[in-house]
Formats: sequence, C-alpha cells, structure tokens
Amino acid sequence: MALLTLVRHGQSTYNLENRFTGNVDVPLTKLGEEEAYAAGKKLIPYQFDLAYTSMLVRAWETLKIILEEIKQTKITIIKNAALNERMYGALQGLNKDETALKYGADQVKLWRRSYDVRPPEGESLLDTYNRTVPYYQLEIEPKLEANQNILVVAHGNSLRALKMYLENISPLNIVAINIATGVPRIYTMDETLKIISQIDL
Repeated sequence: MALLTLVRHGQSTYNLENRFTGNVDVPLTKLGEEEAYAAGKKLIPYQFDLAYTSMLVRAWETLKIILEEIKQTKITIIKNAALNERMYGALQGLNKDETALKYGADQVKLWRRSYDVRPPEGESLLDTYNRTVPYYQLEIEPKLEANQNILVVAHGNSLRALKMYLENISPLNIVAINIATGVPRIYTMDETLKIISQIDL
C-alpha cells in the first residue's frame, strides 16, 4: 500500500486581502504559517519518501514548515510548474468583491468555479487539469505503484484537478468543491492505485 497526501498551502497575503492570486508569487501570512505548522503536527505519524510542490513561494514555504515539523527535512523535494495555481489572467491582483461589483457576482462565480470557462487572459480549471493530471500520471503514479508515500503541497485549483481525477468527480460536481488551506487529505492506495480509504486530518 502507498499513501498520497495532498495539502493546500496556508493562507497567503492575497488570500487575506481577498484578491485573485493565480500565479502571482505572494508569501504566506502569519496565519498561513500557523496553518502549515498545524498541518505538520497532524502529519507527524506519517513517513514520506518524496515531496512535490509548485514553483510558487506560498506552496514551498508551507512544505518547508511541514517537513520541519515532522522532522523529515532530508527527503527529496521536486518542484514543478505543473502544480502551480491556475492563472487568473487579467483578474490577478484584483479584489474579488470589487470585481464582482464591476462584472456581476454571477460572472465572477463562473470565472472562479466553472470547469471550462476562462477568466480574461487566464486559465480554466480544465486548462489546469490538462497540465496537472498528466504530470501526476507521469511523475507521481509510478512512485505510488512502487509503494512510496508521497506528499504534495500545492494550490486550490491544481488540487481540485487532482481531486477530480482521483475521486472521479464530474465537471458539474467539482464546481461546488473548495479545498481548504492547510488541511491534509490522505489517500491510501493498493498496488493498482485503487483508493482504499481517504481522510481529511
């Protein structure tokens, strides 16, 4: 059996300011650091063979704190842009409430939560899926098949894409799903990568 653990980074400065973040490289807030420490405390009983994260500082700061907390700082860390947050294009840096007033709440909800509608100059969740899931299949699945325990610290939408794939969630149903910051989700898999159990810590 192998364990796959997914963690969304802790609160970032743009999360705090209610801004569209996307691939803007903003750091964690103090609360975000505390969320990372809390995630680490929950993961102390688990051992990991490899860790994956995005190229963005809020994700690898979170991973660094978790690995320090669980005293596994020597494991290999692999960073890849395939795990980056979806790119929000022209919306990046804008306040979400102000954007809703300008374009209408329904339009902003469509940009944020739909599966295949892109914000202006940005990526849809489908676009994110099409870079995140193939990377997972190519890079991470073979490690799980070899019974290695994998930790992935990434972002709300790259993790939503992985959750869709892992749990066979439809484009219609993914709209209602949000990934909370700093909450580890652990999948236990057999040698065929069939999910035996899944829990949020």
